[in-house]
Amino acid sequence: MEFKHTSVLLEETIEGLQVKPDGIYVDGTLGGGGHSYLIASKLKENGRLIGIDQDEEAIAAAGKRLEPFQDKVTLIRDNYCNAKSAIQRLGIEKVDGIVLDLGVSSYQLDNAGRGFSYQYDAALDMRMDTRQSVSAREIVNHYPEMDLFHVIRDYGEEKFAKNIAKHIVAARKDKPIETTGELNEIIKAAIPAKMRAVGGHPSKRTFQAIRIECNRELEVLENSLDDFIDMLNPGGRLCIITFHSLEDRIVKSAFRKNENPCTCPPDFPVCVCGRVSKGQVISKKPILPSEEEVRENKRSKSAKLRIFERSETT
Repeated sequence: MEFKHTSVLLEETIEGLQVKPDGIYVDGTLGGGGHSYLIASKLKENGRLIGIDQDEEAIAAAGKRLEPFQDKVTLIRDNYCNAKSAIQRLGIEKVDGIVLDLGVSSYQLDNAGRGFSYQYDAALDMRMDTRQSVSAREIVNHYPEMDLFHVIRDYGEEKFAKNIAKHIVAARKDKPIETTGELNEIIKAAIPAKMRAVGGHPSKRTFQAIRIECNRELEVLENSLDDFIDMLNPGGRLCIITFHSLEDRIVKSAFRKNENPCTCPPDFPVCVCGRVSKGQVISKKPILPSEEEVRENKRSKSAKLRIFERSETT
C-alpha cells in the first residue's frame, strides 16, 4: 500500500515557521513528508532539514518524496522525544524551527494491517514503531480492569469506560481478543443501544485511548516540549498541530509556562523566583483549518495549530 497522507494546515504551518533559506529545521513527525517537502523547497545551499519519524514505512516514503532535496535532508528513524540527542549526534545544538503534526497518518488509519482503525477487521496492533514490544493486543488482553478503565476514560474521554473495561475483561476470559473486529463488537455491546446512534462510531473514543496508551503519546509530548523550546535559536519557532483536546491542553499549558514561568505570588511587587521567560506564544488563539480545507479533508476538522517563538535575548 502506498504511503499517503494529506498534511493538515500546511500553508499556515510553513508561514508560522518563517523559514530562513540558510536555517536548520526539524520535522519531528515526518509522516509522508508534506511539511518537510515545503520546508526543504525554501532552503538554499546552507539550509538543512532533519526529518524524524518512528514509523519505518513513513521514513521510506518521505525519503522518496524528498529525493530532490537529498543534499539538504537528513532522515532519522526515532521517536521525536529523542530529537535533542539525535541532532546533537549530527553536531547541531540549536535549530531555527521545529514542526510537530501529532495526527495519525491517513496511511496508518487506512492500512488495515496496522490495526489502528475500527473501520477494518485486522489484528490488534496500533504500534507506530513496530520495534516496540507492547501492542494494542497486550493492552487489551493483559491490563487489569481498573487500568483499562482509566485508559479509556482518561485518554478517550469515554463516559461508558467502566462498562467497556468490564466487557473486555469478561470477553478475554473465554479467549484472547485478537482483532479490531472482535474489540468493536465488545465495545458495541457495552454501550446502550440508544447511545450508539449518536456521537459517531461507538469505538472511536476507545480506539483512540488504546492507541494513545500503546504509543505513550501524551507522556512523550509532555516530556518533549521544554526540550524543543530549548533547542531553538533566538527567534526560532515551534509549530505544533494537535487533533484532540488532550494534546492541545498539554501544548497550551507548556507554551504558557515557558512564556510566563514566574511562580511568585501575584501581590509581590517584583519577581524573586528568578525564572525568566523563554519567549512568546505567537498564536494567542489556535489557528484552525479553513472551511475549504475541512471540506477537502474531513480529518482536518479537529486540527489546531499553536506557535511559540524563542526570545531574542535568551
